[in-house]
Amino acid sequence: MTRQGAVGVQQMDGSAAVRAEEAFRTVYAEAFAEPPHDEGEDGVAAAFRRFPVQARDRTFRAALARSEDGEPVGMAYGFMLGPGAGWWDELTEPVSEDMRREDGHRTFGLMELAVRGPWRGRGVARRLHGALLDGLGAERVLLNVHPRSEAASAAYRAWGYRKVGEARPWGASANLHDVMLLTLR
Repeated sequence: MTRQGAVGVQQMDGSAAVRAEEAFRTVYAEAFAEPPHDEGEDGVAAAFRRFPVQARDRTFRAALARSEDGEPVGMAYGFMLGPGAGWWDELTEPVSEDMRREDGHRTFGLMELAVRGPWRGRGVARRLHGALLDGLGAERVLLNVHPRSEAASAAYRAWGYRKVGEARPWGASANLHDVMLLTLR
């Protein structure tokens, strides 16, 4: 694995992302194995049982970064939140009805954004984020970030995200995450 050479970022729809699932899995498994996530094989398997289901959503979009030799170095994906999206229900403190209103066009839910260790600090995450949101047309972007993911939290704040609450995104046994929102227009 090398840090040398250019990194290309490709936008993808759901079907293309599913065809490249192994690359997404490689990035996810390496990036989220580290603290504070400490994802093991079971966590990776669970994430990639959800991945093809998420990718079937008509609003799903993804971005994949690869090195010059084709090695996957980073990934990002998500989809628009529809009416009744459960994301807002996971917050530990309720937010206003206006904040939680979803119509399938208002809010893009950023599910994952990760870069493998050797390529961090080179702007790959920013490029993935930009590619994912390019031409999106949403009013805002919503994400969860582990508060001990200091580099990720700092990047999101630098990109204009603000904390709007806290949530346990996978139920009561999950770690508390910061819920962050980026206003696009």
